[in-house]
Amino acid sequence: MAGSMTLPPLTGFAAPPGDLPFGVYDPHGDFADDPNVQIEHLFLPWEDVYLPSLLEADQYARDRNRSVLVTIEPWTWTRSDRNTPAVLQAGISDGSYDANMSSICGMLNQFQSPVTVRWAQEMEDGSGQFIWADWEPETFIAAYRRMVDVCRTEAPEIDFMWSPLGLEGFEDYFPGKDYADVVGLSVFGLQPWEEQVLGSAQSFRDILVPRYERALQFGLPIVVAEVGYSGKQTYVETWHNDLRQDLADLTELQAVIYFNQQEVYPWPDGFGLPNWQVNKNVILETAMGQ
Repeated sequence: MAGSMTLPPLTGFAAPPGDLPFGVYDPHGDFADDPNVQIEHLFLPWEDVYLPSLLEADQYARDRNRSVLVTIEPWTWTRSDRNTPAVLQAGISDGSYDANMSSICGMLNQFQSPVTVRWAQEMEDGSGQFIWADWEPETFIAAYRRMVDVCRTEAPEIDFMWSPLGLEGFEDYFPGKDYADVVGLSVFGLQPWEEQVLGSAQSFRDILVPRYERALQFGLPIVVAEVGYSGKQTYVETWHNDLRQDLADLTELQAVIYFNQQEVYPWPDGFGLPNWQVNKNVILETAMGQ
């Protein structure tokens, strides 16, 4: 929320308590010294990326005994230069973007860390955030399969994560088990939005379980590829303590990965850019209008 104030972090820059494997997207390096982080999450645009920097990321992960999840976003991060969905679809179909995927995967093939590739995430999202989302399912599936095939040619040993938000109907975008080793889901909790729009604050399980249950149909391991939460101190504390504990009944859940950054796309209903970063995600009650 605009102008909101925050409290200091609850537990410092440390993984939440529990035994479930934990990872982070951590562009500020807040979790650099935490030995309980097992997965390093990278986000890459497939245009305008400096490929040699990936080897530095591999070294960073190896130094900390972490595997690597690489989300490849099929666009440039320069907003003014981004394509339209139609241009992206045509370029993938005619092979114009094969080289983009090939060059990145060729570099990933040099990694000594275990690597999983997550291409074009949250494809059923209709918010307008991503130019690869809300396509006709058959169009997306054809594009996804082509990119996996291109990547496998360069990096035959890496795994692939197919990663919807987890909304109803996301199964229409499933590319088949030959093209996915794991299913990724996204789970974000924003207390003021939940209270205003849904009528009450939600827990981690409230949001996760319906998505998890939908994903079981594929018979694949499940990972929360992105998770973040922001609200009052008690809300943040509850999510923090629930993130890796009391989940034994979710037998296919393999890991949770925290998105340790401010949101980059406006939350619906005028709630701005929530800050999921662990030292900035507690909102003072006065900032929530209470």
